[in-house]
Amino acid sequence: MIPSSRGNSAAPLPGALLLSLRKLVSRWISPRPRHVLALLLASATATVLLDIAPAAAQTPQAAAPAIANTGTVRFVRGRLLVQPRKGLSERELDRILQAQGGRRSRHIPQINLYIVDLPPTANERAVANVLRNSVHLKYAELDQVFEPSQAPNDPYYPNAWHLPKIGAPAAWDTSVGLGVTIAILDTGVDGTHPDLAPQMVPGWNFYDNNNNTDDIHGHGTMVAGTAAAAGNNASGVAAVTWRSKVMPLRVTDPQGYGYTSLMAQGIVWAADRGARVASISFLGVAGSMSVLNAAQYMRNKGGVVVVSAGNTGGSLNYAPSELVTAVSATDANDARPSWSSYGEYVDVSAPGVGIWTTRRGGGYGGFSGTSASSPVTAGVYALMIGANPSLTPTDLDNNLFTTARDLGAAGYDTQYGNGRVDAAAAVAKSAQAPAPDTRAPTVTISAPASGAKVSGLVPVNVSVADDGDVPRVDLLVDGNLILTDTAPPFAFSWDVSGRTDGPASLTARATDAAGNVGTSAPVSVTVTNDSIKPTVAFTSPTSGSVVTGTVTVSVTASDNKSVAKISLTIDGKEVKISYGSSLTYSWNTGGKGKGGGRLKPSAAGGKGGGKSGGPKSTGTSSTLVARAEDASGNAASATISVIKQ
Repeated sequence: MIPSSRGNSAAPLPGALLLSLRKLVSRWISPRPRHVLALLLASATATVLLDIAPAAAQTPQAAAPAIANTGTVRFVRGRLLVQPRKGLSERELDRILQAQGGRRSRHIPQINLYIVDLPPTANERAVANVLRNSVHLKYAELDQVFEPSQAPNDPYYPNAWHLPKIGAPAAWDTSVGLGVTIAILDTGVDGTHPDLAPQMVPGWNFYDNNNNTDDIHGHGTMVAGTAAAAGNNASGVAAVTWRSKVMPLRVTDPQGYGYTSLMAQGIVWAADRGARVASISFLGVAGSMSVLNAAQYMRNKGGVVVVSAGNTGGSLNYAPSELVTAVSATDANDARPSWSSYGEYVDVSAPGVGIWTTRRGGGYGGFSGTSASSPVTAGVYALMIGANPSLTPTDLDNNLFTTARDLGAAGYDTQYGNGRVDAAAAVAKSAQAPAPDTRAPTVTISAPASGAKVSGLVPVNVSVADDGDVPRVDLLVDGNLILTDTAPPFAFSWDVSGRTDGPASLTARATDAAGNVGTSAPVSVTVTNDSIKPTVAFTSPTSGSVVTGTVTVSVTASDNKSVAKISLTIDGKEVKISYGSSLTYSWNTGGKGKGGGRLKPSAAGGKGGGKSGGPKSTGTSSTLVARAEDASGNAASATISVIKQ
């Protein structure tokens, strides 16, 4: 990924324009003396940023990965990102990966994400497609390196127009974001900048794997200043929130390209260290399963992730997700700039044209692109949290979306989402106590089906519906907790290879962010690790014999483990069941014989009788079926026919 903006040095601002801007600023801040914002409107040396040239690259600790460019997508060669289902052992994962020449390289345990190395000759996309078809993997994707998303060089005037546009001064009466940390996942941040130095908290450089978070490009410093530059300090610029902290997380190479794997690590790192908001200003983030899973992890800890919609100027087909807030851009007239991307994945819009912000090296300048819209929205989230730290991510989203200023077509639309953010209205609503959530999630086990026979590794799929976040789903077998998943899609790999064959009852239990618990209907299955059928045979009578009177029917069965049941059916009616390896039944055939049944000769030839013997044509045929089952449900049968006389 690359930052969703560009920049170019431009001519100094004319003196008349500077004067008019000073008048504009003094007019909108004059009623609020306790929020005096001495905006540095720059002098003859002020410049406008429209195009950013990469800075001199730092030398990474490890060799830079090779990048493939197919013309439509960039990705790291020889690398995939894979998330197995909960319950799949690393040994089983290795077996799946090794079949494609892959091996585990690194693991992000908080989101169960594996970085997988492939041999140099591997076709990464082909291997990813094969792995996606494994029922025991949630997903497999390329470690994408997204191309630059560049804003056009349209002329604009750097100023603070966006702050009154979104109602930030009114919001500051309630909250200035105190106590909130915003993670800036970008090219690093110039922590020595006078308007950022007071805001900084320790971060991390995930590209070089060290604590040097200096901005190697320039983009990250502008993003940070847009969200949380210091305000009310009689110096420089003011941001949307000016008492929140900035956590710099470098997730790019020296050229400013961001990697999916580094972003996923960065979100988890920030969440574990108390950040409540993360801003990611790169095109393509909304389509990454790895980033979405990391965003779910942050939501489970009470935080939100904001991403830029991109600057392609066209409609993008990323799937909508409740896990990140995707932001398109607006201008001073509340119109979508021609370069702002749009689509069903867009949640809200925010100012993104000519945003006055901090610049690497201590200066200030303008900033355009959805790279600016994302931190503007992140700053609004920080104000909302500052007003009411107890709000859940779902509360925050609802407050932001329902208070947004409707633009474009009435209601939700793909260009502006729910509308342009309104900080004043969102903070006012957030300051109120939300209605308590008392509704439990609805939970269903969609696979396996009830009555299924299962063996080995069993894929278990769970669907959950709720009006808020669901950070946990448990799988219970016969009432005992077996596995827990913390990220949708909720899915498990249940290993029954060491379990005794027989019936089992599965239930899923979901817990939402408010603590409400929903439980699925039970699903009954039969564990059948044993696939060998038993053998069964009649020891008496023999097939084709003639019987009369009461006949003893004997059946024996055997199995590689044990015989669970033998049943005897005579002429379609079950007459005896035995729970063991043998069955004996006294069958009254209805004939005239007494005692044990006897076999009559089938031809004449007896002495002394003078008359021919043997079966008469009036005899009737009976069919006897013996069926044996083992504990795994494997079954076999034997059939004989006899003549009743």
